[in-house]
Amino acid sequence: MSVYEKLMLVQAELKVPKGQYNSFGKYKYRSCEDILEAAKPVLAKHKAVLKVGDDLVFVEGRFYIKATAVFTDVESGEAIENSALAREEDSKKGMDGSQITGTASSYARKYCLNGLFALDDTKDADTDQYCQQVEAGKKKAADKEQKQQVTSICCGGKARYINGTQLQIMSSNGGWYNVEQIPTNSLRVMLSDAAYQDARSGIEAVLNARSV
Repeated sequence: MSVYEKLMLVQAELKVPKGQYNSFGKYKYRSCEDILEAAKPVLAKHKAVLKVGDDLVFVEGRFYIKATAVFTDVESGEAIENSALAREEDSKKGMDGSQITGTASSYARKYCLNGLFALDDTKDADTDQYCQQVEAGKKKAADKEQKQQVTSICCGGKARYINGTQLQIMSSNGGWYNVEQIPTNSLRVMLSDAAYQDARSGIEAVLNARSV
């Protein structure tokens, strides 16, 4: 029997119920530990072993945890491996560096094992803490958007006022920037441009403040 045939039998027999419950999202899920615990007796039955490890990889300016699971046939020594990546965040509220790395490792290992054993799991973010942070972030963004109300538009649509006081200028790519974020040279060009006449007072205020 080849290593692929053994893996096929393990995939067919391995059952990993979603025994964890996310009370925030109100759904069940399985963890990496659940998969490993359920796999041990099936692996022993078919004389195979599983080894899971992590590596830190750097891809396009970001660090990722690369988890690799190796399924080895004890009798023949043949092996099959599968890998998965999880991005390591630069920072995360309430977590130190080791916890951030550990979280990325758990996710990478879990999806690596899901792929190796052909387990279906459509929930990418499983923990209560993760869902609470996502919801909090959405609420914060919604609150910020609600507070930033456009009260007037001027200069042919090239400038606008937020909440009646904050002047914003549209960039060439269509994005909006607070006038305080715009370089001095660019503001001086706008000041001499008749198209920005209605925003002149706001531009002058910033330039005057910078000259002090």
